[in-house]
Amino acid sequence: MDLFTLLTFTIAYAIAVLVPGPGVAAVVARALGGGFKGAFPMVLGILAGDLVYFVFAVFGLAAVATYFGPVFTIVRWAGAAYLLYIAYRFWTARPGAEQMKPKNEDRLKTFLAGFSLTMGNPKTIVFYLAILPTVIPLDQMNPVAFAELTFIVVIVLLIIGCGYAWLASAAREMFQSPKALGRLNKTAGAMMATAAGFVVWQH
Repeated sequence: MDLFTLLTFTIAYAIAVLVPGPGVAAVVARALGGGFKGAFPMVLGILAGDLVYFVFAVFGLAAVATYFGPVFTIVRWAGAAYLLYIAYRFWTARPGAEQMKPKNEDRLKTFLAGFSLTMGNPKTIVFYLAILPTVIPLDQMNPVAFAELTFIVVIVLLIIGCGYAWLASAAREMFQSPKALGRLNKTAGAMMATAAGFVVWQH
C-alpha cells in the first residue's frame, strides 16, 4: 500500500486513540490504582478488541458485526459490570501503598475487561466500520497491506495506551501520604465507574 495511504491511516487512527473515551478512562484509572503493570493487561485487551474490529472491516464483515449486535451488547454489559467491581475495590481500599491495587489482581480478567470495553465502544465501532473504509481502499487489500495496517494498529495503540498508563502511574508515585493515597484510590474508583457508565450508556 502506498506511503500516503498508510500515513493517512496512521494519523486518523492515532487521533481516534488519543481522543479520551471509555478505554482511556479505564486505563488511566487502572494505572492510578495499580501502577503501569496493573494497567498494561487492559491496554492489551483494548488492542485485541481493536484488532477484531479491524479484521471485520478489512474482510467486509461489517454486516456480521451488525448481525451479532446483541452479542456485543451482552459483552458490553459484562465488561461494565467488571469495571464497576474494580471501581468498588479501589474506592474501599485502605490508604496505603500496598492497597493501591485490588488484592489477587487477575491479569486475565483485566485483559478481558479491556477487550469487552472495546467491543462495546461506539467510537471503535464507528472508526473501523464507517471511517476506515473511507481512508483505506479495502478493495485493494492484499496480505502485505493487511500486515502493514495491522502493524500500525498494534504500534500506535501500544504507544498511546502505554503512554496514558505511564503518565497516570507516574502521577500515582507522586502521592506518598496515606491521605493522598486514599484520595487517589477514590479518584481511580470514580474514573473506573465513569468508564463503566460510558460503556453502558453510549450508543
